[in-house]
Amino acid sequence: MEVGAENFARCLPHIRRCILRAAFVALDMEFTGLHSTCLQNNEPSLFDSPAERYVKARQSVQRFTPVQLGLAIFSKENSNKYVVHSYNFFLFPSTLGIRDTEFTLSASSIKFLSHYGFDFNKFLKDGIPYMNEVQEKILRQHLLAGTWKVCSTSSADRDVLKKAIDEVTSWITAAKEEETMILQDLNGYHMLEVQLVLRQALKNVWTEPVGDKKVMVKKVSPQRRQLLENSSYDHCQEKLILLSARGFTNLFLILVKAKKPLVGHNMLMDLMHLHDKFYRPLPESYEEFKRNIHNLFPVIIDTKTVIKSVQKKGLFPRVSSLLEVYAVLCSSNLNPKGPPCPVIALASGCSRYVLLMSAHLLLCRSTDDAVEAEPSFSQYLTVLAEHVDKVNFIRGGVSSINFSGEDAPCRHPPALVVHVRGWPGLTERQIYQEFKARCRFDVRRLSKNQFILLSNKYKQVKLVLRDYRHHPHLQVSVYRHWRHSPSVNCLLQISGIVALWSLLAFVLGGARSC
Repeated sequence: MEVGAENFARCLPHIRRCILRAAFVALDMEFTGLHSTCLQNNEPSLFDSPAERYVKARQSVQRFTPVQLGLAIFSKENSNKYVVHSYNFFLFPSTLGIRDTEFTLSASSIKFLSHYGFDFNKFLKDGIPYMNEVQEKILRQHLLAGTWKVCSTSSADRDVLKKAIDEVTSWITAAKEEETMILQDLNGYHMLEVQLVLRQALKNVWTEPVGDKKVMVKKVSPQRRQLLENSSYDHCQEKLILLSARGFTNLFLILVKAKKPLVGHNMLMDLMHLHDKFYRPLPESYEEFKRNIHNLFPVIIDTKTVIKSVQKKGLFPRVSSLLEVYAVLCSSNLNPKGPPCPVIALASGCSRYVLLMSAHLLLCRSTDDAVEAEPSFSQYLTVLAEHVDKVNFIRGGVSSINFSGEDAPCRHPPALVVHVRGWPGLTERQIYQEFKARCRFDVRRLSKNQFILLSNKYKQVKLVLRDYRHHPHLQVSVYRHWRHSPSVNCLLQISGIVALWSLLAFVLGGARSC
């Protein structure tokens, strides 16, 4: 089901009920970009520690914005069956506030979205607003001070507001007190914007929503206006304005409060955007980010981490895409003697959910006892325990980020060191170009004539060591910290100098005593 600003408020109560009775929820987000190319040295690298990658990703998250969030809510039925309610939420930054929001578009990301039929008109015209705690605090302060404004920059939004103001100002001059008029065809967010603009511009009018897409405007005395503003029936009270401006953040808060297991695929960027856009601006500290996410979502399961583990255990062959993973998991050859996989009934038009199939396979292969014909979700969580809170880390110094503990180091193939002879002035880029035909190495300069190469493929490392054994200019060997590290070499040199001086002092001291 597609949800925009126009129908979000109507859908929210039902979505909330589904979340509260869910076994778990799964989400996936689309953005206006992933990795900013405007920032120097911002590309992910195998040399990145989690903290270094976080700094890079944080800069990108601050430049881009989510355009769509897909949410699948899984509820366990009485039998071996799950009913899933699926929603696609179009998102757009809130325009109600003192400061306009700016974001960047990546050409490759926009082309990707266009290729898969993303509705950009829906995103721009009917995107659900959202804001984080800091933005909400600023808006609240300006509402109290009466210094707020609507940052509607699109011509369509300005036309709606101008038309409403023109109609009311033309009518009010001749109108008598308590007379009313109706503004029609106001969609979603315009219902609130029009009322706030009219009330700010005209001190002798009162406004109330009347049904869908309509606002009633009444001419009143200033005294009557003051009484109405202080009544509990005011539809533009501060809390209601904040509720409307908060938009999708209201659903985010429902998810946080429900504390249901949160499932995603390669979900680090999703979690960073959730934090930045709906909770608080991303902190500078990587460890603080981890603590915050763990407090918000105590149980996180990344299907990429689960699939990698299942593949390493040899339970099924390596495949590249989620569609291929799903096809393999549904194969009867994988688990011919075990109980049937859970049944997933689609409450709306979505399909192919990997987590339950993977958990079922692990459960069947992890115990000597007979598996119940209808395993509970708690049993699936138990067998997934080693993967809980482990989010996949793409091409970096660890295999996954552990949101509830220390990050486990990654088992890369050994690093290689390239010693350059008779080929002066080589750069990291030139070294990369030299080796990229054999393997995608990440390159880092070690010294004037030495470079370190990192790869995640053992086979390619062996081939490079073999093929460059007799190269006239490039000597390639396995990196040894005690031999190649500049800090170790510096320490050895200092130790040698100290030892030499000690020896000289001993010899000279001995000579004087004679």
